[in-house]
Amino acid sequence: MAAMYFSKEHEWVNVDGGKGKVGISDHAAHELGDVTFVELPRVGATVKQFGLLGSIESVKAASDIYAPVSGKVVAVNSALDVTPELVNESAEEAAWMAEIEIADAAELQNLMTREQYDAYLKTL
Repeated sequence: MAAMYFSKEHEWVNVDGGKGKVGISDHAAHELGDVTFVELPRVGATVKQFGLLGSIESVKAASDIYAPVSGKVVAVNSALDVTPELVNESAEEAAWMAEIEIADAAELQNLMTREQYDAYLKTL
C-alpha cells in the first residue's frame, strides 16, 4: 500500500514498496503560479535526502526541487517536458517528477504525514 510523506520544502514522496514517486505539493504549485518549465533529474542519478533533485520555473519564480529521500532515480515523468502545466493541474498525482529507488526507508521519519503537513502549512 502506498503512503505519502511531505518535506518542509513542499516536496512529497508517494512510497510503494521500495520505490517512491516524487513531486511538489499542491501548496507549492499554487504559490509558484503558472509553471512554464520543469528540469527533471537524469535516470540513473543518485540523490541524497534534501539534496538537489531538479528545478521548476513559473511566471513568478524559479525554484529548486529537493529529494525527499535518498536513492537512485529509476524513472522520470517525461510528460512534464511537453506539458509542465500538469504541475498546476495535478501536482500531487499526474505531475510526479521522478521515481526513486529508496536507499534507506528510515529517512521517511524525517518527513511529515499529510496531517502533519497540513498542520505545518497553517503555521506559515
